[in-house]
Amino acid sequence: APVTATNRTITLPDATGTLLSTATPGVPIGGPAFSAVPSTPQTVSSNTATKIQFQSEEWDTNSCFDSTTNSRFMPTVAGYYAVNASAQAASNFTTGFASIYKNGGVVKQGMVTGGVSGTTGTFSVSAQVLLNGSTDYIEAYIYISTGQSLSSNGAATYFQAAMVRSAT
Repeated sequence: APVTATNRTITLPDATGTLLSTATPGVPIGGPAFSAVPSTPQTVSSNTATKIQFQSEEWDTNSCFDSTTNSRFMPTVAGYYAVNASAQAASNFTTGFASIYKNGGVVKQGMVTGGVSGTTGTFSVSAQVLLNGSTDYIEAYIYISTGQSLSSNGAATYFQAAMVRSAT
């Protein structure tokens, strides 16, 4: 703590170790985080909310993302998570939106957007979501007006989350 109202110097003890405490014993204050991308294009039907499949993990710090069967993130630490998802239509101009689902239901939806005529549309959503660290999970969905494939380009189609604060 500052010595006086005008002194903003922080004095740290002479010790080794982690400056920031852990949110949960054994878990860094940043907690679980992941980034996943598709490895193959996915066909999406017109006017249907479709879960996006992410088969490749770029990283998964706590083995909480299931890329083999569910394409879902189920963190083992309760907290608030910054979540980002993006999907790009592979060929046809279309309108639509991306959504974040928690436990099978939509919790956040991106803005309805579309590509300029002759281009593809990229749809994204970002939010902070509270997850309980035991049973809660999140997934990324897309809804587009013109059925087609999603791009498997990991720079345009991806799903990410990182813990930003513990729940306690």
